[in-house]
Amino acid sequence: MAGIIFAEGTGLNDSVFGKSQAPIKALIEQNVEAFEKQSMIDKIFFMDNINTYAAKYTSETSMGNFEDVGENGPYPLTSIQEGFSKTIEPTTWKSRFEVTQEMIEDANMGKIKSRANMFSLSYNRTREQFAANMLIGGMATTATVGGKKYDTTSADGKALFATDHPSKTQGSKLAQSNLFKYTAASDNFTDVLDAAQEHMQDYKDDNGNLLTVAPDTIIIPNSGAMKRKVFEAIASELDPNTNNNAFNFQVGLWNVLVWNYLPKTVDGKEYFLLMDSKFNQDYMGLIWADRTPLKVKSDIDGNTDANRWSGRARFGAGFNNWRGIALVGDSLSTGTQL
Repeated sequence: MAGIIFAEGTGLNDSVFGKSQAPIKALIEQNVEAFEKQSMIDKIFFMDNINTYAAKYTSETSMGNFEDVGENGPYPLTSIQEGFSKTIEPTTWKSRFEVTQEMIEDANMGKIKSRANMFSLSYNRTREQFAANMLIGGMATTATVGGKKYDTTSADGKALFATDHPSKTQGSKLAQSNLFKYTAASDNFTDVLDAAQEHMQDYKDDNGNLLTVAPDTIIIPNSGAMKRKVFEAIASELDPNTNNNAFNFQVGLWNVLVWNYLPKTVDGKEYFLLMDSKFNQDYMGLIWADRTPLKVKSDIDGNTDANRWSGRARFGAGFNNWRGIALVGDSLSTGTQL
């Protein structure tokens, strides 16, 4: 995310609010920067700073294999065509807080700092909640955030997490799934992880060629039970499910992201997500589009004489290539059985 842009109204430094301008700016900047270090958005989404009202993301079908043409044979021509495409349009987000003349007159710096802190937290929380709601909302074709609906389909028109993603060139004949289900009450979690990983490693491109997707990230909500299951499955060098010395090949393979803005359950049941972080970046799978960085302006309300601090930003999120991520859930009503 780009730095914050501040704009100050004429005469503010000469007014009663003059000495409060610099401290409030510093508080907002420090809080936003501190929150960014903890944010999961840039760890899960492909971050794109765009300079138009919308951006189109697309892919190309792969080339065929090299061919044995014999001695002095001609070069074969392999056609490539555009794959599915997705257009993402950032929207405008605003908020405001006020510092009253009474606060300044009474030297109530604690209340002034509190409002600046809440403003920064509100901005960061809004981005984080929006990103998390969009991601988990990918189980359907739309997500509702703040009473508004947002598109959560991938470029192929299916929900981000679906069992029937079609091929651009072969249609439903090459349908693939990135939505899986299991039964937590009876299935061994390590076996579930093994199976989901295998399915992702078998993903094919639109022409049916193996992509060698390599999931390396597990994303889970802030659930103590799920954290224990995940780390039991991936942290031991030996098979956690037996008393023998079988090697646990999952150890050392995973980066675990605990995102406390995700819902703890889906339909009251546990779930987790697997992601190939490199594939997601290389193929621009999950998109976060920043159009306008946070712009904060300070002015005086002519009606109340309060010092208004107004923040405005433009950003959006959407999904292009689904193959970099999969959702695995207990007893889902839909989903490919593991």
